[in-house]
Amino acid sequence: MIGWIILAIVVIIVIAVIAMYNGLVQARIKVDNAWSQIDVQLQRRFDLIPNFVETVKGYMNHESATFEKIAELRTSWANTNSVAEKASLDNQLSDALKTIMAVSEGYPDLKANQNFAQLSEELRNTENKISFSRQFYNDTVTMYNTKLEVFPSNIIAGMFNFKARDLFEAENEEARKNVKVDFGK
Repeated sequence: MIGWIILAIVVIIVIAVIAMYNGLVQARIKVDNAWSQIDVQLQRRFDLIPNFVETVKGYMNHESATFEKIAELRTSWANTNSVAEKASLDNQLSDALKTIMAVSEGYPDLKANQNFAQLSEELRNTENKISFSRQFYNDTVTMYNTKLEVFPSNIIAGMFNFKARDLFEAENEEARKNVKVDFGK
């Protein structure tokens, strides 16, 4: 009789360990998926930028430093994998785009250009998707990191070497401020 009780307890513990492990794996996969959604949207923005820059270049020849900075950021993007590095590049790109938008205000012909208007709208939509993806990623990472900290799943996480993930954060106070983008609407 005692043997059966011990066996039942062992089986229950094994099932609990398996359930916690599978929950941690599922949470980690959700974090990876959430990150890939950010990555896809940021890549979309980087893919839109060459067309946007070409449209704007004809009107703003004196902004070549900004265009060079954008080209550098695109190159860096391709060689970066970490959340922190991509967040930094994202913030730098946002600053460069703000510069272009601010300068575009002085070019009524540019603002009236159909390509500029269409690309601006696509960039605006992409920015909204990026914002949503960042929020979803951070929510998912928070849930995952919480599972790594609470008892008893923290024991399983430690046994199987699960690591906490970084949140997608603004890197400086300037990046935390509201960005006003006006496309002349």
